[in-house]
Amino acid sequence: MELSLPQRLQKSVSGSFHKTALLQKRVRELIRGAAPLVETREVNPIKIAFLEMERGLIELIPDEESQAQL
Repeated sequence: MELSLPQRLQKSVSGSFHKTALLQKRVRELIRGAAPLVETREVNPIKIAFLEMERGLIELIPDEESQAQL
């Protein structure tokens, strides 16, 4: 039985909080005009971010602004 995209992502990313934070950050970047890291006809930024995460093309790196507030 083949796993769904969210199930495959859950296996590849440590924890759902990490996955959610990563997706939110990447979706914001795509909405602001960042180019997709995968070739796709998809226009939905959430689906594009899922594809990028599934292929291991994105990772969560703390923002400099967030670090300065700590």
